[in-house]
Amino acid sequence: MTPRELIEQFGPREAMEYDVVVVGAGPAGLATAIRLKQLAAAASKEVSVVVIEKGSEPGAHILSGAIMDPRALDELLPDWKAQGAPLNQPVTGDKFLFLSETGSKATPEWLLPDCFKNHGNYIISLGDLVKWLAQQAEALGVEIFPGFTAAEVLYNENGSVRGVATGNMGIGKDGQPTDSFQLGMELLGRYTVFAEGSRGHLGRQLIDRFKLGDGRDPQAYGIGVKELWEVDAARHEPGLVLHTAGWPLESDTYGGSFIYHAPDRRVAIGLVVGLDYHNPWLSPFEEFQRFKTHPEIRSLLEGGRRLSYGARAITAGGILALPRTVFPGGALVGCDAGYLNASRIKGSHAAIKTGSLCAEAIFEALGADRRHDLLDAYPAAFESSWLHAELMQSKNFKQWFKKGRTTATLMTGIEQWLLPKLGLHNPPWTIHRKVADHATLLPAADQPKIEYPKPDGKLTFDRLSSVFISNTNHEENQPAHLTLKDPTVPVKVNLAKYAGPEARYCPAAVYEFVPADGGQRLQINAQNCVHCKTCDIKDPTQNIVWVTPEGGGGPNYAGM
Repeated sequence: MTPRELIEQFGPREAMEYDVVVVGAGPAGLATAIRLKQLAAAASKEVSVVVIEKGSEPGAHILSGAIMDPRALDELLPDWKAQGAPLNQPVTGDKFLFLSETGSKATPEWLLPDCFKNHGNYIISLGDLVKWLAQQAEALGVEIFPGFTAAEVLYNENGSVRGVATGNMGIGKDGQPTDSFQLGMELLGRYTVFAEGSRGHLGRQLIDRFKLGDGRDPQAYGIGVKELWEVDAARHEPGLVLHTAGWPLESDTYGGSFIYHAPDRRVAIGLVVGLDYHNPWLSPFEEFQRFKTHPEIRSLLEGGRRLSYGARAITAGGILALPRTVFPGGALVGCDAGYLNASRIKGSHAAIKTGSLCAEAIFEALGADRRHDLLDAYPAAFESSWLHAELMQSKNFKQWFKKGRTTATLMTGIEQWLLPKLGLHNPPWTIHRKVADHATLLPAADQPKIEYPKPDGKLTFDRLSSVFISNTNHEENQPAHLTLKDPTVPVKVNLAKYAGPEARYCPAAVYEFVPADGGQRLQINAQNCVHCKTCDIKDPTQNIVWVTPEGGGGPNYAGM
C-alpha cells in the first residue's frame, strides 16, 4: 500500500503543533533548540520546541573523529565545564605525516598550517557530547522524541513548509500493514529546521524542490571509516593528534587519516576518502584496513583490541558548494547544509554555530508573529560571522587535490600558512568544482584492478564482523529502505560498465552481486546498513534512493 492509501484507510494522522520543529538531534539540531529556549527564557516568553531523532537515542547515529573546537560551545553554553560536558581530553600535540608504503616523513611543527593545529581543542566522542546536549535541551523544556524518523515534508497550499510527518510503523516486507501497524504523526511548526547531518534525506529533497543549489558548485562528499581501539598503555599518548596523507591512496585521490589518542587507552582511528575518486575498483573500507598495516600504524595497534566500528558520509564541498539555507517555512543547519570545514576536518563547531544563528533568526520572527516565511536574518548573520571568515579561507582546499597531491600540499601551505602571515585570510583566487561525485567514475576496464589482502582478524577485518560491533539492527519484517528506481540498472549498467562498484563503496556489505538465472543480480542486505549515505551519493546512475527505515533502526554507536 502507498503512504497515501494507508492514510485513507487508517487516517487521519494525529497532528501536534509547535512553534518550532527540529529534525535531527545532532549538535546542530540541539543547538537550535537550546538557543531558542535560552532566548525565550531571557525574554520571559514561551516558545514550544520539539526535536525528533531517528536513532534509538540522541547520539546513537552520531559518528565523527572527533576533535572539538569549543568556540561555538563557549558561546552557546559558557558554563559547559561546570555543567559536566564530556570534553575531558585537551589536545597536547599535533603531528602530520606523509606516508609511503613502508616509510613516513613528518612535517616540521613550525610549517604546519593553522588548520592542522589543535591547541585549545579537545579529543571527544561526539556521540557522548550529543547525549549531554540533549540533557541540557530537555532541562530547558525542549521535547525530544527519539526513535522517530522524519519521513515526509509537509507543505502548505502556497508551497511553504508547515512541518514533517513521521514514518509509519509496522509495515511488512510486502508493503502491507501488520498487526503492529501504527500510522505516523504530523509535527507542525511555524518554522521547521532540518538538521539531519550529511546528505539528509529530507534536506536533499528541499534543496531540489526550492533549487537551493542553483549557482553553487556541485556538493562534494567524503566517506569516513572509523574504528575505536584500546591500545597498549606504553604506546598511548593522551591528547596526541596525528594526521596522515599519502599511502594507501593514489596521488589523485582526495583523503587522509586521523589518529586521536583519547583518555583511558582509547585511540580513535579512521580514514577519509573523497567520493570523487575515479577508479571503480577502489574500496574505502579496504583502503582503511590496508592503511592499518603501515609500519607506523601497526606498531600502535598491535596487541590492542578493536572496540567499535562505524562509517559516515561527510559533506566536504565547503562554502562554494553551500546551498541557500532558507526557504519558505524553514532552514537547513549543520551538515544538512554543508558547513563542515574540510581543511580542519571539523564540523561540530560549525553545526553548533549555525544552529544558534538560525535560532536567533527564528526567535526574532516569532516575536514579530511571523510564520512559514523566509528567515533571511539567518544567512545574513552567517555572512557576518567568524564561521563565514573561516570557511572563506578554506574555500579552495578540496579542489586543489584534483590537481594532484603535490600541488594540493603546496597550495594548502600557501593559502593556510603563508597568506595568513601576510594578513590575507581569503585567498584572492577561487577554484571552482564542476562535476558531482557520482559522475566521476571511469569504466572498470580502463582502470587498474586493486587486489586487497584478506583480513587477519587481529589488525584487519571484514565488513560483516565490523558491522556486528557497530550494534546495527533493523526490524527484519519491513520494506528495504534502500530502493532502486530501476531494478535492471545495477546489472545492465553498474556491473557491466563499472564492475559493480556498490559492492565496494558500501562499508557495510549491504550490496552484493549473486548468481541468478545464469547471470547475476544485485542483492540488497538492508539490515546491515549503518546509514552512511555513501550509496545515495556515489551510485553512478543515481538509481539508488535511500529512504527512512523504521525509527530506532540502524547503528547504536558507543563512544564514537
